[in-house]
Amino acid sequence: MTKLNRRSFLKSAALASAGVAGAAVALDESSPRIWPEEKVFEPNHSYWAKSTSSVNPALTENMDVDVAIIGGGFTGLSSAYYICKNSPTRQVVVLEAMSCGNGASGRNGAMVLGMTADRYMNFSSDPAMDKRIYDLTSANIRAMSSLAADAQVDCELDVNGSLQVLNTASDVADCKAYVARARTLGIPVEYWDKAQTAAAIGTEVYEGAFYDPNSGQIHPMKLVHVLKALAERAGAQIFENTAVTHIEEEQKHRVQTASGHTVRAKSLVLATNAYTSRIGYFRSGIVPIHNYVGITPPLSDELLTRIGWRKRVPFSDSRTLVHYLGLTRDNRIHIGGGAAEYSFNDGVRDRSDREERFAELQRELGRIFPALAGTAFETAWSGLVDCSMDFSPSVGRIGKFKNVYYGIGYSGHGVNLTSLFGRIIADLERGEDQAWKDLPMINHSLLYIPNEPFRWASVQAAMAYYRASQ
Repeated sequence: MTKLNRRSFLKSAALASAGVAGAAVALDESSPRIWPEEKVFEPNHSYWAKSTSSVNPALTENMDVDVAIIGGGFTGLSSAYYICKNSPTRQVVVLEAMSCGNGASGRNGAMVLGMTADRYMNFSSDPAMDKRIYDLTSANIRAMSSLAADAQVDCELDVNGSLQVLNTASDVADCKAYVARARTLGIPVEYWDKAQTAAAIGTEVYEGAFYDPNSGQIHPMKLVHVLKALAERAGAQIFENTAVTHIEEEQKHRVQTASGHTVRAKSLVLATNAYTSRIGYFRSGIVPIHNYVGITPPLSDELLTRIGWRKRVPFSDSRTLVHYLGLTRDNRIHIGGGAAEYSFNDGVRDRSDREERFAELQRELGRIFPALAGTAFETAWSGLVDCSMDFSPSVGRIGKFKNVYYGIGYSGHGVNLTSLFGRIIADLERGEDQAWKDLPMINHSLLYIPNEPFRWASVQAAMAYYRASQ
């Protein structure tokens, strides 16, 4: 029997969708006209959002620029910084629909992971490339620390490693095998047994753990501050509360905003993650999945000692519908994940069942740490993850004139990958792709996802199956 894991989850849904859609091609093709997607943006109510910086003014005039970047999160801001750094004379604008970091960049679970989601604890057919990607993503975490120092902003990046805790004996066996092979390649990961895991994080509910010393955690919104400050210092103009409503792809693109203003740009960067289909791109390549996070008030030193979370390493579990936890510098514990939801027609509005999901997270927190049973969250929030069907990200260039650049499909590894992809986008945009062109994520073809109603039916069926398999 094939082992169930997070990598196989949505891929199974995609294959099921494709089979159903094959019998109804006409409906699949007409679906976007029958069910047009809403262009809505929910405000960010996360704990991280309490550290939002001042919001820039909206665009109030037409502009003619070299590069227009849509989206003011990690991908958009890092792309702006690196493009301006590479070419200081270029005119670069960032157009953000709400405020910078309003989307996934300001709502995530704060883990900074190595690798890509499809290769995390999973060797591909090219182990040498797996090692290269591990080294590249580990080096990018160090680069993030340097960026924070340059910006003189403490983004609370702590590289103390991270754990994937193991729920079953089968998970332990898989982890041991992976670690043994990884170490022969020079990847410095470790297997921790049950006692070592409990000594580090204070709970005995897991059978062991996979430890990566080159990963860690961060304050996501403070990383937004870092990238925004650096991008503006390098010369980028950032306009917030400036939603893009329409794009006409030309040799010089016409980007229309909700206020009626137009930006003409020689190059266009799509940095909109789960919202990308709203501006006409990647509808068939990405599924936006709703995820949930809650955070406690600061815990007393006495309570934290009683819990026994001695090493400040974040951890996620090995379930298909994963839970992930972190401990902030001021002793708040946050927990996210669990039930993942898809809304019909790629819906991005906050769901009506959010409170049930938050209650489930509270129960899981009490199961892991009995001393916290019944502890109320100080803040709880939801956000969207841009998942590709094979959990492989893609970064590259598309468009009739090959002047549209993008990074997408992070599938839970975006806190690290986004700034790496910003560097790649900047190099691709200036025609310098030699350092990157053999990477598998460059212009990676995303698996096809059919339109509604097949997408919703198959994803719901797959999620129900995997919930039953936990």
